[in-house]
Amino acid sequence: MRLPAILKFVAAGSMAVAMMAAPRAALAQGGNTVLKPADLQKLLPASVYYKGQSATTQLRNSGGVKFADGFYVLSTLVDTSGYSTDIQAKYSAYFIAEVPIKVGGQSLPAGVYGIGFIGGDKFVVTDVGAHEVLTVDSGNDAGLKRPTPLQVTADPTGGYRLYAGRRYVVFSR
Repeated sequence: MRLPAILKFVAAGSMAVAMMAAPRAALAQGGNTVLKPADLQKLLPASVYYKGQSATTQLRNSGGVKFADGFYVLSTLVDTSGYSTDIQAKYSAYFIAEVPIKVGGQSLPAGVYGIGFIGGDKFVVTDVGAHEVLTVDSGNDAGLKRPTPLQVTADPTGGYRLYAGRRYVVFSR
């Protein structure tokens, strides 16, 4: 073999070894990733603004999605004890969408919102001034093995499910 051919062979071998040694997370960046509370510790703030007040977040009850292009949809429960009962009825979590999404089949622009599951099997999205942006039907997943106060999972039919206990709404890009 000539020297340039040997160098190409060595370079290709080195690249293959480096790729095999790369962390799995780096290799998984080609697709969308469902995020767990531990993933969100550095992404979500300790407190958020909504309807003229600051509320602390419950980062242990959070979830989201990082899309393949690097954009996020994130949600975390908040402590709403300082809010009036009518606000508490429709605002239980903070919701951040860095890109436009569909929630329950309806379009939601990129933005920061308050969200909640309300009576009548409904899911409501409000802006940070507590004005309703959209309301959609929510589902109930009686088969969910380990319900938590808030979590995000992949939806079997495509998109993602945002759960509060067993109640959920489907969102997609």
